Amino acid sequence: MLTHHLRRDRRLAVPGRLVIVAAVISLALTSCTAVSAQDSAPSSTGSSTGSTTGSATGRSSKSGPTQGGPPGAADGVLPDHTSAYNTSLPGVTKLDPALREAVQKAETAMKADGITMQVTTGWRSKKYQEELMEKAIRKYGSKKKAKEYVADPDESHHVTGHAVDIGPTDADYWLIRHGNRYGLCQTLSNEIWHFELVTTPGGTCPPMTDPKG
Repeated sequence: MLTHHLRRDRRLAVPGRLVIVAAVISLALTSCTAVSAQDSAPSSTGSSTGSTTGSATGRSSKSGPTQGGPPGAADGVLPDHTSAYNTSLPGVTKLDPALREAVQKAETAMKADGITMQVTTGWRSKKYQEELMEKAIRKYGSKKKAKEYVADPDESHHVTGHAVDIGPTDADYWLIRHGNRYGLCQTLSNEIWHFELVTTPGGTCPPMTDPKG
């Protein structure tokens, strides 16, 4: 009789144990799922940091000459094939207005003659000019020799917006022949690409400067 009761108690206990085991397994699976979801979710901090950094970089590139790193568009660096009409670029829009207008007129006339002109460099920041000088010193070995090819920032007509460099060479030779119609003249004897507004439209170009003395 006692044995019969013990067997009956064991049979009743088994379903209860199964319920407990099932509950434990369910809790374990829920915990694992939660941890996995947390690990795979993107970090809101990382995403926010990336967006902020990108936005800050974008704003700084438009605010003015760059403070760190190499010169960029804000310093007057121009992409290839820049037109004198591309006034969205600081290197063009910061040129002296009268010079920019004269170069635009020359570009239009040149195009009619089958020549595609580009402004290779126009206005430059002091930082840009300083870097060009430093490169010239490294190339030529002394500042005296470098100044035959690059002006000091305080002396450069590019920094004041009163000079442009034009390319390619067929455009340079066209301007040498016809630039005075627009008041444009080659002003440096060793740079066929360097032009300034130094005469009245249709006037005579003054003698060129020889940087070598």
